[in-house]
Amino acid sequence: MSFDEDSMNETDETVLVRFVVNGRKVACEVTPRETLVDCLRNALELTGTHAGCEMGACGACLVQLDGRAVHSCLMFAVQADGARIDTIEGLTESGAIADLQAEFHRRNALQCGFCTAGMLINAQELLSQAARPSREAIRDALSGNYCRCTGYEAIIDAIDAVARARSEAGGAP
Repeated sequence: MSFDEDSMNETDETVLVRFVVNGRKVACEVTPRETLVDCLRNALELTGTHAGCEMGACGACLVQLDGRAVHSCLMFAVQADGARIDTIEGLTESGAIADLQAEFHRRNALQCGFCTAGMLINAQELLSQAARPSREAIRDALSGNYCRCTGYEAIIDAIDAVARARSEAGGAP
């Protein structure tokens, strides 16, 4: 297979994509094969979303896309054109996960912090779908998030405590 100059130029073309990221309208020039995680980190400087395994297995790249947790390493930025994206920075700024963050801290459910953003995004999605998930349901929801520092019991304890507190408070975060 040989490459000619025309085929090389096609890979350099960019596409304008528009999203609402953390409540703000943004536009980015991306190549068609640029992943959403790379766009968020490089173009928008939202570095709380991590590129871990780049295969959708570790959960470090999770963001909310139109309210659902997605692996941003498995999605091209062009696929998210027109979407609403919430990153860990946006969920933090809005206060939506303040109780989860406080409980993770209180229970030492974070150490190096690399997996924490994905864990929090996954936990937030779980708690938005089930007010009082069982510990088994929490484990199942976290099965796509890898943590090499803490084990998982402190993380499960933190999510369970927040679920109980939110349930007692009527479901409010």
